[in-house]
Amino acid sequence: MLSTTSDGHGRSGARGDQHYLAPTVVESVKILVVGSFGVGKTTLIGSVSEIDPLRTEETITQASEGIDEVEATPEKTTTTVAMDFGRITLTDEIALYLFGTPGQRRFWDLWSGLAEGAAGALVLVDTRRLADSFEVLDQLETRTSLPFVVAINQFPDAPNYEPDQIRKALDLDDETPIVVCNAKNRNACARALAALVRHALKTR
Repeated sequence: MLSTTSDGHGRSGARGDQHYLAPTVVESVKILVVGSFGVGKTTLIGSVSEIDPLRTEETITQASEGIDEVEATPEKTTTTVAMDFGRITLTDEIALYLFGTPGQRRFWDLWSGLAEGAAGALVLVDTRRLADSFEVLDQLETRTSLPFVVAINQFPDAPNYEPDQIRKALDLDDETPIVVCNAKNRNACARALAALVRHALKTR
């Protein structure tokens, strides 16, 4: 359910100027950002957040080998162990509070608590590892009843698939939106989040 909270007072602008909500904001919406290990959740929240994002990251060590899926993302040196948090004022009247979930299987039990009060979930997908995304979607549907949008994060070396191919591979129904974004591009991420808000409004 979309939740309305009292608005703060402040000024609009770039990160660092936007510690408080603009006085025009009348609705604050909690959004979950989910995805497999190393899919770009922390990057996306960092790209769009107008406040300095809160991150709970730890350095990946050899102790993670055999527990976390580190082989598929050898360039990744840190991992989220609790959540990422950021905020974006999507329109003059709507602000989104973004909660990024840990991607590792051993932290999936945290999802139910993080999902409480959320309006919907943005599911980041890496087309190089579609099987991992299938597991994520299964967990999301098992642990929550949130509407969601699938966002394909475009990695430079990732294969390109048509949306219908992604829909079939992930066994998505026709009503689930699929969008393409680049987690490093603020505008692309904002468009994906806007698509999620529209979808959540239609299904609530």
